[in-house]
Amino acid sequence: MLSAGVSLSADCRVIRECDLSVDEAALTGESYPVSKHAGVVAANATLNQQTNMLHLGTHVVSGTGLALVVATGRATAYGAIADRLRLRSPETEFERGVRRFGQLLLEITLILIALIFAFNVYLHRPVVDSFLFALALGVGLTPQLLPAIISVNLAQGAKRMARRQVIVKRLAAIENFGSMDVLCADKTGTLTEGSARVHAAIAADGTASQRPLFHAYVNAQFESGFDNPIDTAIRAQNLGDLAGWQKLDELPFDFSRKRQSVLVRPSDGTAPLLITKGALAKVLEVCVNGEAGSHGEPGPGERPAQAEKPLVPIDELRPAIEARYHELSEQGYRLLGVAIRRDAFNGVIHRDAEHSMTFLGLVVLEDPLKPAIQATVAELAQMGVRLKMITGDNALVAARVGREAGLANPEVITGSTLLHLSDAALRVRAERCDVFAEVEPNQKERLIDALRQGGHVVGFLGDGINDAPALHTADVGVSVQGAVDVAKEAADIVLLDQELAVLASGIREGRRTFANTLKYVFMATSANFGNMFSMAGASLLLPFLPLLPKQILLTNLLTDLPEMTIATDRVDADWIDRPRRWDIGFIQRFMLTFGLVSSIFDYLTFGLLLWLLHSNPAQFRSGWFVESVVSAATIVLVVRTRGPLWQSRPSKPLVAATTVVVLSAVCLPYTPLGHLFGFGALPAVFLLCLAAILILYILCAETAKRWFYRQQLRPAAGAAPKQTTPPKPAAQRPQRP
Repeated sequence: MLSAGVSLSADCRVIRECDLSVDEAALTGESYPVSKHAGVVAANATLNQQTNMLHLGTHVVSGTGLALVVATGRATAYGAIADRLRLRSPETEFERGVRRFGQLLLEITLILIALIFAFNVYLHRPVVDSFLFALALGVGLTPQLLPAIISVNLAQGAKRMARRQVIVKRLAAIENFGSMDVLCADKTGTLTEGSARVHAAIAADGTASQRPLFHAYVNAQFESGFDNPIDTAIRAQNLGDLAGWQKLDELPFDFSRKRQSVLVRPSDGTAPLLITKGALAKVLEVCVNGEAGSHGEPGPGERPAQAEKPLVPIDELRPAIEARYHELSEQGYRLLGVAIRRDAFNGVIHRDAEHSMTFLGLVVLEDPLKPAIQATVAELAQMGVRLKMITGDNALVAARVGREAGLANPEVITGSTLLHLSDAALRVRAERCDVFAEVEPNQKERLIDALRQGGHVVGFLGDGINDAPALHTADVGVSVQGAVDVAKEAADIVLLDQELAVLASGIREGRRTFANTLKYVFMATSANFGNMFSMAGASLLLPFLPLLPKQILLTNLLTDLPEMTIATDRVDADWIDRPRRWDIGFIQRFMLTFGLVSSIFDYLTFGLLLWLLHSNPAQFRSGWFVESVVSAATIVLVVRTRGPLWQSRPSKPLVAATTVVVLSAVCLPYTPLGHLFGFGALPAVFLLCLAAILILYILCAETAKRWFYRQQLRPAAGAAPKQTTPPKPAAQRPQRP
């Protein structure tokens, strides 16, 4: 048995009903109550079209009914959505990038270890020493701090995002948030307020008028049925004090009449007034004439009868009324017809009393956009993030919201169209179109998959049960504090502030976090790799090991210390202006370019130690240890920014850590601890030469950096741009790091 306020705990089929309407917003995205009837629908009907079904997770707004339970638990539509969440989340763009980077390092390390060990054994060096040296070299090549750096960066980013009212449930989502170039959002409660609001009131002749709204206000104030969003919006207009008015009787709304009427006596004691509001076609059925003209508006406390207008036969007004109705409906507005009849009623009315009425006009309602949504959409576009709306709501409503929100291409594709699209066709349409309406929950998931297969990093913002599969599938799922529990459970990030402006700050924070992670990768693949490659070459040319295994590990430890502070570093504006992602090819080119520069100065140091200073093995190892650590520490300051070193100020912890490491490396050979590691004291002239080498190294690295980034941004000569879809107006795909 069903009545107003009942929450459905199972899927049911309607057997008998009386004026039954249900709020399905959480399940389908439909922002207004849906009427339910006993009957038969097509076997392949979507959730929106199943007018004979009641679903778990929805609730009755008005009316009564009897329904048969047909599914419970996991067998319900809600359960099918929940089952999708049990599947393992697909690999995100960030996780895929880390995995591919790890595979690259593993391949290089294994090949280098095998070659170095084989060559040293071939040169008849001790097998154990050769193996330990090759193994230590492999450890030096491995950026073992990468997991720690990622974790620290993400934790710091999560703390900063929490201060901006953005709660991160899964740390890896921060990186995906920054790399995101497409954000798909639900409409109801996300782009819009999720509630009805009066947009305008129009007289029968099409002119603006307060009379329809005033009488709808009187009707809503005296209605005794279950509260609904439309009456709430009308009552919110607060058009005057009705203390002197008296309610005499009421005809409640039902889905056969689709009208609701109240009989009232105005405060001036004149004849009773029957006020009817409802679906336009049903209201026009009981009207014989309509008011024309735009004069005589009633004010607060004024008798409405004093503001009555000239009457015109309804047949003369009907074409214009219906044209205006279709025009506004196509713009996505909801319309309510209002009519009155003044008569000597005896205080009681029946359904047959709704006749010979005078049509006053239309009340136009909308689900308003959230404040500043247009500015947010424009800001996201400037940041390279394209917003797409995916909703279960009506196509006309979705089209209007898309236009008003400023979406790049508000052309609408409906769920019924998606059913007939192949995966390949869907990828093309999903790329071009920005508004998807009347979409089923599983279709939202399919759209997200299509965009991801098209090379995008996709975020999804939703708050309903129907959004859960898409939240689970997206690279980053975003929900809001007021969302249903299943949506918040599926999301990676939850916005405490439901204004979308916090998205932009969250995306910037994600990009800062990703930028600092990439800085560590660049540092580890420049000086560290250069030093290790130099060491591998030196081991083949020198009659002794260039560094002992314990010295290699110490070198690796000291060069990692400045990199541990990278989470505190400042990020240049050019790192956060566009979405970026892992580009393994870019990292390989970066590694080769800066590794080569590092190796050149390593071999310059070899020449200084061997041929000018005639160093013994202990001094050679000391000199190269100092040069390796100092060069690796200082190059951090160069590769952390795309611009010149002196134009980008590093964080204080990074500068402090770099200074401590440089001083420690220079002083260590002269201490007892240095002797334990097998180092020998270095002549003062070496330190002077080392200073000159480092200055030259920094200048060459700056020159190489400028050349490298210029080469990466230069298009191939004569190459025509590949374009399979229209270019995006504002948002672009993520750039390489």
